[in-house]
Amino acid sequence: MTNPHAARDIDTSRPHSARMYDYYLGGKDHFEIDKQAAASVAAVYPAIFVCARENRAFMHRATRVLAREHGIRQWLDIGTGIPTEPNLHQVAQSVVPEARVVYADNDPLVLKYAERLMRSTRQGRTTYVQADVNDPETLLNAPELAEILDLGKPVALSLNALLHFVTDAQDPYGLVNRLLSVLPSGSALAISHCTPDFDPDTWEKVTAIYNNAGTPVQFRSQKDVSRFFDGLDLLDPGIAIGHRWRPDAAADAEPPTDAEVSLWTGVGIKP
Repeated sequence: MTNPHAARDIDTSRPHSARMYDYYLGGKDHFEIDKQAAASVAAVYPAIFVCARENRAFMHRATRVLAREHGIRQWLDIGTGIPTEPNLHQVAQSVVPEARVVYADNDPLVLKYAERLMRSTRQGRTTYVQADVNDPETLLNAPELAEILDLGKPVALSLNALLHFVTDAQDPYGLVNRLLSVLPSGSALAISHCTPDFDPDTWEKVTAIYNNAGTPVQFRSQKDVSRFFDGLDLLDPGIAIGHRWRPDAAADAEPPTDAEVSLWTGVGIKP
């Protein structure tokens, strides 16, 4: 159910990362200030549109792999963003119609459009929780989550393009460990994370744009991204650039370069 008062809480005085991402994907759910900030990023990193598209494609592939090959039937997707079809539950339910998905985000604009995230199959279930990854206890104790997910059975924790908005001062590794701690053996962690590894100068400029817009970011190296998977069994091919993680057979004949994508991705299983 959407909140009729959500729009009143939307801050249009400064750009927001979720709305900028909507712009990168060619969506329409953003404001002029978001477009201006996103255009500033594109001016220094023209491949941001490729990066956003490949991030989305990784989410689709990782979801299908977990559903088909690892028996996952439940997902907790944090940092959901503005709905863009196909959403995670649509991908999961196309493989296993009984899939259950809990979406979580702290952006009022996502809440406004949350009805799009509720269009489940008859066999499955979906819901939306207004919550912040920096407050895992509130999220994990949300009654909406308890209604949909059985934490006694494996759950896939999906953190796509989220953790680079969690700086070291916010203890990102501790937050991920806390979320994983309540999930049983056989659960999964799927992450995509922007990186400066291939073009540090460009990503320093991107960092400055986000920080100056009031959205702190911390883009991480492959080594630092791999730390999120400590104690988990990484699926092949390990920590890989987005378009190189289990590419579809029908992938582009001329894939983008690693520098264009600049996105480390990985999926691990909790032993």
